[in-house]
Amino acid sequence: MDYADVCVLVPTYNEAETIAEVVASYRDEGFHNVLVIDGDSTDGTRELAEEAGAHVVVQRGSGKGQAVREAVEEHVEATYVLMLDGDGTYEAGDATKMLDPLTEGYEHVIGDRFADMRPGAMTRLNKVGNRIINRAFAFIHGQDFRDILSGYRAFTRESFLDMTLTSDGFGIETEMAVECAKRGIETTVVPTTYYPRPNGSDTNLNPVRDGGIIFLELYRRAKTNNPLFYFGSVGLTSTATGVGLAGYVAYEWFVRAISHEVIAVVSAAGILFGVQLLMFGVLSDLILSLHREQMKRIEELE
Repeated sequence: MDYADVCVLVPTYNEAETIAEVVASYRDEGFHNVLVIDGDSTDGTRELAEEAGAHVVVQRGSGKGQAVREAVEEHVEATYVLMLDGDGTYEAGDATKMLDPLTEGYEHVIGDRFADMRPGAMTRLNKVGNRIINRAFAFIHGQDFRDILSGYRAFTRESFLDMTLTSDGFGIETEMAVECAKRGIETTVVPTTYYPRPNGSDTNLNPVRDGGIIFLELYRRAKTNNPLFYFGSVGLTSTATGVGLAGYVAYEWFVRAISHEVIAVVSAAGILFGVQLLMFGVLSDLILSLHREQMKRIEELE
């Protein structure tokens, strides 16, 4: 691949401790088109990035997701994009194997941090959370990308523009993974090295808050990619709750001769609501399958 066709995209916010070294390392690898899109840092990140040879843009809004969308849509003209965080946790030497699959027909590449994670690179809580999220993604969306939260990505600009992305924060990686699964974007995973953040470099990630946002994003996106799970999970919960309440009412009536009319009505409503959602989920899944089949035929004809 001609590196002149690649834009190295680095979204940043207060990464003064690491950004100069990150930019310099990729320029040393032969990438001269390094774009740093900054969330209005207050620690000199922009100045250090410019001195290291990057082109720096201040994003209009806030959050990593908004920064990535704005950068690709308005500032990137290259055919390929290599995206990474500015915290010095990724290896510039892995850039070639991240980009190589794009020349083989793939449109999106995810760097698997767990393939070579150095000691101290991730807390035990974050490791457990990442594993759970990856398992949930594979179960809900039917694709195992091994590390959907990885910030090390390579993709074609065209495939990115085909995605429907709305997340403003750290949910952008999850959205991109879901869109790849949903739209059939040819995606592969390559092993990469993941280092601890250098001393003095503080993370902007809140494990509890951002983890909750990611789980909600996974579930919300299931509505159009796996409606049977989306509606069925709520339907099963409602039905199980109704059945549980019904069992309690029956026990009280037959054993203790106590009547619970209100709980009985709630139980019946829960069961009916749950069954309706399950039926709606099955029908939605059928419609989605037919839609995908028709889209596939249209693409073959084209």
